[in-house]
Amino acid sequence: MATNSSNGPSSFWTQANAFVRKNLIFQKRNMKTNIRLILFPLVICLLLVLIQKTVNSQLDKHSLRCGCICVDTGKGQCEKTCGIEYSNLDQVFFCPIPHPTEWPLLLQVPAQQFRAVRTGDTCKKTGSCPVTMLITGNNQTFGQSVSGNMFSRPLNINSSDILLSLADNALGSGITSRYTNFLDAAFLSNAPIDLIQPQCSSNSQISVAIQLGSAALQKDVRCTQGLQLWRNSSSEINDEIYKGYRNGNSERKINEILAAYDFANSNENLFNVTVWYNSTYKNNTGDQPPALTRVPRSINLASNAYLQFLLGPTAKMLFEFVKEMPKPETELRLDFSSLLGPLFFTWVIVQLFPVVLISLVYEKEHKLRIMMKMHGLGDGPYWMISYAYFLAISSIYMLCFVVFGSAIGLNFFRLNDYSIHFVFYFLYINLQICLAFLVADWFSSVKTATVVGYMMVFGTGLLGGFLFQFFLQDSSFPKAGIIAMELFPGFSLYRGLYEFSQYAFTGNFMGSDGMRWKDLNDSSNGMREVLIIIAVEWLVVLCVAYYADQVVSSGKSPLFFLRKQQKNLSSSFRKPSSRRLGSKLFVQMEKFDVDQEREKVEQLLLESSTSHSIICNNLKKIYPGTDGNPEKCAVRELSLALPEGECFGMLGPNGAGKTSFINMMIGLVKPSSGTAYVQGLDIRTDMDKIYTSMGVCPQHDLLWDTLTGREHLFFYGRLKNLNGAALTHFYIVKQAVEESLKSVNLFHGGVADKQSGKYSGGMKRRLSVAISLIGEPKVVYMDEPSTGLDPASRNMLWDVVKRAKRNRAPRIQWKRQNIYVIVLEFLWMEACNVSETLKSSRLDTEDRMYSR
Repeated sequence: MATNSSNGPSSFWTQANAFVRKNLIFQKRNMKTNIRLILFPLVICLLLVLIQKTVNSQLDKHSLRCGCICVDTGKGQCEKTCGIEYSNLDQVFFCPIPHPTEWPLLLQVPAQQFRAVRTGDTCKKTGSCPVTMLITGNNQTFGQSVSGNMFSRPLNINSSDILLSLADNALGSGITSRYTNFLDAAFLSNAPIDLIQPQCSSNSQISVAIQLGSAALQKDVRCTQGLQLWRNSSSEINDEIYKGYRNGNSERKINEILAAYDFANSNENLFNVTVWYNSTYKNNTGDQPPALTRVPRSINLASNAYLQFLLGPTAKMLFEFVKEMPKPETELRLDFSSLLGPLFFTWVIVQLFPVVLISLVYEKEHKLRIMMKMHGLGDGPYWMISYAYFLAISSIYMLCFVVFGSAIGLNFFRLNDYSIHFVFYFLYINLQICLAFLVADWFSSVKTATVVGYMMVFGTGLLGGFLFQFFLQDSSFPKAGIIAMELFPGFSLYRGLYEFSQYAFTGNFMGSDGMRWKDLNDSSNGMREVLIIIAVEWLVVLCVAYYADQVVSSGKSPLFFLRKQQKNLSSSFRKPSSRRLGSKLFVQMEKFDVDQEREKVEQLLLESSTSHSIICNNLKKIYPGTDGNPEKCAVRELSLALPEGECFGMLGPNGAGKTSFINMMIGLVKPSSGTAYVQGLDIRTDMDKIYTSMGVCPQHDLLWDTLTGREHLFFYGRLKNLNGAALTHFYIVKQAVEESLKSVNLFHGGVADKQSGKYSGGMKRRLSVAISLIGEPKVVYMDEPSTGLDPASRNMLWDVVKRAKRNRAPRIQWKRQNIYVIVLEFLWMEACNVSETLKSSRLDTEDRMYSR
């Protein structure tokens, strides 16, 4: 049975079908790698669950529960009684508190060793340093008059109403506050409370009782001197505060003030004041809630002082106490899937990036991409199928990730709306695939791509967790800066995961749902901005990646999209170069047969039509010099015309330029000058069209190690549209593949179904020859096809080429217009009947050898 190739190149969908089948087979052979890939997020999820259980067991300790004591009931039994009065600062958070304690307002007093002093440090040793308050404003007299009312009240304790007695005084403490106020650390410590006064007597310490639950808490109150110093401007205060910081002075000492006030333009009719306070007491490190700051009393002091300036010493605006809201008993449960989710899950998702990148660079490094292109695979089918292929793998990966995380009970997935998860992950994996296509254009080594890819994986997670998250939690950081940082895809991924984790953590703590679509309208929710950024970047990076692929990988001009389609050679050839027509001296230096061939080419270029399949016009290739070496001219102005139906061989020693000539003809390298026409198409501009009718056996075998010889031929046969309209008749293409395998002796003994990575060098070479001949290409290039073959295999290979050319290939009908260009070794000269002088000679009426 004869099998005819279809008329013309294979269609878009035929190429896509061939590429899909090849990828499915390749994926099947890499099943173990896929399983390991899928297991990674599962292991991460299980690790989080294990950590969660371990931490929960530690949180069940007595020290992390409400404090309790055993009260004797009088009947010899012990009754367990719990409450805040029996709890320390760590335990009080877990107690039921229906009636929170009312605490007096305090100022944050600097510790003795850190207080700002004007001269000497003697008072720091004796513990008698005063606390300093800085005052400024437009009117010094007004400012000093008002500030003088802040510390002028003596302490008068009314035992029936302690809080009211304390509310009219400037009390403070050097003990830092916590992030809740169920218990005030200043009243539970052994340090006394400070009463700020202009002057203190020698015996100025009293004791007061604060009600704490059912118990009374005795607390000492001591007098501490307060100094009010005037400064001429707010800039002087800023400068003094900065110099009081450890890094603001050469001695690296801390000189801390109590507070500072700028009364600005205040007067009897206007009250305008700015208050400075030490915000470092918040202890806002990002890994725990910030502590409360003792600012209310600083503001209340200024307000009361202004009222007394206007209305007299009896005027008061009392701020009696602060207290928390009531709360039920709680247990400490840390949702680690939410707390650690942004970091760990960033690693899980970004891990797909090096997987896609390595796959793309592998095809580039081993020249498999250009090999497929040379056999007719267009950029459109390659991009569509590759993109869909990676998208399918990424989608399955993310689906397993979400399903398994939900199945084991991670609140990160369960509490947040799954549709938001889907949209977020779908957009990001598309962006990630586009980024991989873009970055792959700049790598030629799989090892380099692997290192850079995994550095990006871990770098993205670490930068997100230990840098970007601090900016997210800093309310003073501008939103525009956050959005600018999110333009980096890794940070936009981290921000989305961070929002999921925050809503899941809050939902778990409050017993409510996590993120819902309506929550995207919240001003503090950055998910909406992230989705918009990722969607826009996806489209932009996709276009840039395709453009870069055409310029970098395909070698097109940067302005290829503006180039007008050139006319086909069959309708109008370019005129030959005029510089050679007038150079008789140069012509005389060339051999007669070379000059005759050049004149023939110039004549053919003037004709409107020709029967010659290949015409080379002054083709030249110069490689630039490296490491101080001069440039190398590999091909020197080669002119050649090959008619249809000819088998043309090139002989020459190593370095003669044979492979460089083949590489220019198949589009691997660009000619330095001159050009060549294949079937009327210019190799400089029309290689995509030339590839549809070309077969190539490269110098080195370009094969997939995991595909069998039969699968290689099926793939390239489909690319060449071998079975044409009879695609549904599988036996047609199967028959053609079997004949090709038999012709190169790879059919019997199960060799055809063995993976090519297990082939010997000679078997790989024969398979490469079979690939170049399958599908009836109009032009076939073979670069040293006999390398690694024994003499018998060489003779058999030569017979295969001659049978294919002379229409004697068994059961396969070949058209007569086919042309074969073969780079040969010296050992082939005898088989081709070429004299040792390497002069041009005819094998027969149709076959020629060309030597250098």
